[in-house]
Amino acid sequence: MSLPLRITFDGKDYTYMVLTKGITKETDQIKISIAGEDFTLLRSPQNEWYVKEVAVGDQPGLLKAIARNVALRYRL
Repeated sequence: MSLPLRITFDGKDYTYMVLTKGITKETDQIKISIAGEDFTLLRSPQNEWYVKEVAVGDQPGLLKAIARNVALRYRL
């Protein structure tokens, strides 16, 4: 497990963890954990990241911001 990462979205702080090890530029799937729930980030052919499993109660904007943050952090 990695150390918790933080992000501020809509004025609230969130903590998440990247569960995938050995992320490289060729990685096209990343597992993250936020608030006790696991999500899978996938890379589209247009090189954009999106969340595989999105439920009605989830915040798609927050998950997209986390995906962007992870991509910037690992220079994907």
